[in-house]
Amino acid sequence: MRRDTFLKSLAALAVAGALPLSARAAVNVKMMIPANPGGGWDTTGRALGKALSDAKVADTVTYDNKGGAAGALGLAQFVNGSKGDANALMVMGSVMLGGIITGKPPVKLEQATPIARMTTEYNVFVLPFKTMKDVVEQLKKDPGSVKWGGGSRGSTEHIAAAMIAQKVGADPSKINYVAFRGGGEATAAILGGNVTIGGSGYSEFAEYIAAGKMKAIAVTSAQRLPGINVPTLKEQGIDVEIGNWRGVYGAPGISAEQRKALTDMVLTALKSSSWAESLKKNDWTPAVLSGDAFAKFVDDDFASLRAIMTKSGMV
Repeated sequence: MRRDTFLKSLAALAVAGALPLSARAAVNVKMMIPANPGGGWDTTGRALGKALSDAKVADTVTYDNKGGAAGALGLAQFVNGSKGDANALMVMGSVMLGGIITGKPPVKLEQATPIARMTTEYNVFVLPFKTMKDVVEQLKKDPGSVKWGGGSRGSTEHIAAAMIAQKVGADPSKINYVAFRGGGEATAAILGGNVTIGGSGYSEFAEYIAAGKMKAIAVTSAQRLPGINVPTLKEQGIDVEIGNWRGVYGAPGISAEQRKALTDMVLTALKSSSWAESLKKNDWTPAVLSGDAFAKFVDDDFASLRAIMTKSGMV
């Protein structure tokens, strides 16, 4: 067998996990998490890293947190600092798309390499006491008097607030949205009564909902979430559905073979028991999509979000 053919065969077996760790080159994954520790992207990135290790497709996983500008700062560092690195991954998702649309960062997401979408997490809206009906009535009377609290500008909860206003006949450009830098700040503002209504991924508020400190009034999913007794917006006559999906990208400039190897690694990890435990623990909905289909999904979501955000005056 020719040497180059042999090496390619060996690499394929290694990616598939068919060789013992000692028989293949060490895979040291570098995970860029474009957010501060403790949030949704951080939890996702570290859960994926553990799954990569447990599935024995990575020997080590190191993490680099770089928060700010809805992920745009981390994206810039990843694009500029990881060129050609076949073992580099960056966590990203719908929030990053919104941040790029509003912030216009110096680098483009298209410079990096699409690998896979992994999960969707639907938002929940919470209040100290009122109902969604009360919020809608107030929104119709005076959109600016309803103070929405959530993640960065362009986040799914921000877009959902604009969509809700639009669907109930209020002016979406007049919504009063307060962006917080992380889940901790948003939680403190909601518990302190500093916002009228708060939004985030269900897992961020789950413990406070269970303890009765927050009242969950609506989820942004098409159907009720399994095991969670919270009505959807659609059930309440508001035709809005939006999910906060998360995925991973590879570095700029990697070859088609390197992209496939990295994608195979991630897909193997997503089939592990470790990943299944993370899905259950965090109430994430699996939404696996890879390759060109994932790239097309991102392009379509960009166009859809840009249209919504332009109409609501965010851009």
